[in-house]
Amino acid sequence: MPKTTQLLFDCDNTLVLSEELAFEACAELTNELLENKGISDRYTGPGLMVTFVGQNFRGVVTGLQQKYGFKLSDAEVDSYVSRELGKVIETLEAKAEPCVGVMPVLEELYKSKKYGLAVVSSSALSRVQASIKKVGQDKFFPPDHIFSAATSLPVPTTKPDPAIYLHACKVIGKEPGECVAVEDSKSGTLSAVRAGIPTVGYVGSYGGVIKQKEMAEVLKEAGVKVIMDDWSQFMDCLAQIEAM
Repeated sequence: MPKTTQLLFDCDNTLVLSEELAFEACAELTNELLENKGISDRYTGPGLMVTFVGQNFRGVVTGLQQKYGFKLSDAEVDSYVSRELGKVIETLEAKAEPCVGVMPVLEELYKSKKYGLAVVSSSALSRVQASIKKVGQDKFFPPDHIFSAATSLPVPTTKPDPAIYLHACKVIGKEPGECVAVEDSKSGTLSAVRAGIPTVGYVGSYGGVIKQKEMAEVLKEAGVKVIMDDWSQFMDCLAQIEAM
């Protein structure tokens, strides 16, 4: 494979422990939406996360419409997305923490200058920026190399659509084969793999060995090259991909 020169990191539960916090915040709006549509089902944050992990709230709303057979106007969707974003950012600014072990790895990569570093997320750009700033990771990433499927594209989308990874490669000026992505979800992995980017599957943010093993199999089926249980393994995982 071509020489790796660029690393592309998912944000939520890959760099920052933010997924659970975000889904707690958006469960309230999800339940409001269902109530307004006369639907009795209700979601908790963890329940919503199981179904929609790796997707932004626009993707969640799309999935709810498909599952329950109702239709929102574009304006209604935009309104819910805007309200959810405000709630999530407020929560993240108060409670977000870095994923265990990631900070020393980012420090090493940043100082080595061997690879370009970028963030590629489904989440809204302002949410990603708030997350990495809260945990002190913003210093590692050029501001114009933080990408959002919800914000950075002409037409908003969500992973597993590969559009955001292809856009990131184009803006940075790299071919997909020159990059390595790190993803923790099936939808994120599919997005990177469909863009032609070799991918490390990170399962360290999932609670318990059994869940981590389950997710490792899910990510392997989605196309990851190697599985990483802990950030201390990252350089070895990267070396394995570069040797392929």
